[in-house]
Amino acid sequence: MLSLPLVGWLYTVGCSVALLAGTWLTLGAYKSGEAGRRALAQRLLDDMILYSIWLIGLAGGTGVLMGKSWSLWVLQLFCWALIVLAFMSALNRWRAAPPPRRLLAMSLALFLMPLVFVCVATILTLRGETALRVLAG
Repeated sequence: MLSLPLVGWLYTVGCSVALLAGTWLTLGAYKSGEAGRRALAQRLLDDMILYSIWLIGLAGGTGVLMGKSWSLWVLQLFCWALIVLAFMSALNRWRAAPPPRRLLAMSLALFLMPLVFVCVATILTLRGETALRVLAG
């Protein structure tokens, strides 16, 4: 199990970095010309959903640092969503890649395993007695 301050800082900093990187990439695509703006317009809904999920993670991490009871459920929602999105992304990459895919399978596993491990450890930490005692009241 992880410590609550570690969980709070991990998700606050990690989600902030992801949001900043996404904003930087979006602005770069927008400034790249008409083709970039068209590509952004085509995936507007996907990008908005992705930004929303990262904002949920940021809110959950910040809530844990502030000792808010709602952060237990918000951060767990983010972790579950991140696991599902990571597996969906890996499946899409797998299907799009031409055979042989052995190296791709290894790289996807090396990416997914630590991510899932941290998310599951976070969920177990947030469901633990300490988190419930500190954040539930």
